[in-house]
Amino acid sequence: MDDRFSMKGRNAIVTGATRGIGLAIARGFLESGATVTLCGRKQEGVDGALTDLTDHASNVLGVAAHVAKPKDIERLIAAAEERFGPVDTLVNNAGTNPYYGPIAESEDWAWDRTMDVNLRGPYLLSRELGAKMMAGDGGSIVNISSVAGLEAGPGQGIYSVSKAGLIMLTKVMAREMGAAGVRVNCICPGVIRTHLSRALWEDEETAEVYLSRKALGRFGEADELVGAAIYFASGASSFTTGAVLQVDGGMVI
Repeated sequence: MDDRFSMKGRNAIVTGATRGIGLAIARGFLESGATVTLCGRKQEGVDGALTDLTDHASNVLGVAAHVAKPKDIERLIAAAEERFGPVDTLVNNAGTNPYYGPIAESEDWAWDRTMDVNLRGPYLLSRELGAKMMAGDGGSIVNISSVAGLEAGPGQGIYSVSKAGLIMLTKVMAREMGAAGVRVNCICPGVIRTHLSRALWEDEETAEVYLSRKALGRFGEADELVGAAIYFASGASSFTTGAVLQVDGGMVI
């Protein structure tokens, strides 16, 4: 059973991996035997993540890259391949939610910035690496969406649309790439105690609203997403593609 969930011999790129869910997944992959190239937008964030992962220094590489910029993506993939060889695992975790409020009151910049990171980035990376995986020995793409992509999150309209789009991107690419041995799956976290979701768990009144909807009665922690990510990335899920897994404490039932 340990071999089924082993990441030994796998080479992964994890985006948005300088903190929170992405950093937890990168660490979990490394502990399970994978080599990992992590990326974040700012070099200082990348350096901080690498410091956190010093126990795995020989198996981890950090690259500062913006996932919505094609040139940055080319540089990220090239660096990962040069250091560790062909990439067979991709975790599209980078995400943003710069605007909290009704769509009717939003501005274009909020839409553009959210879609760039949450949807355009995964599209570009999955397209480029998916083609390489299909031409090689296959692989696994894991998209980190959100329960906000399954139902309209209050005050999170633009974010919800972007995450719903990511769920459909998962399903479309799973259908298109499956015959070539590339599996594409999606994890939908509920409210996890990270920097990105601070507006939902720091304010007492808002937190009570969300906690009242969770069967487990608490918020999640970043490392509670790692098991799901390893399942989708490893051989344990060899007959699973196009799946959407909620890891939300019983929020969307």
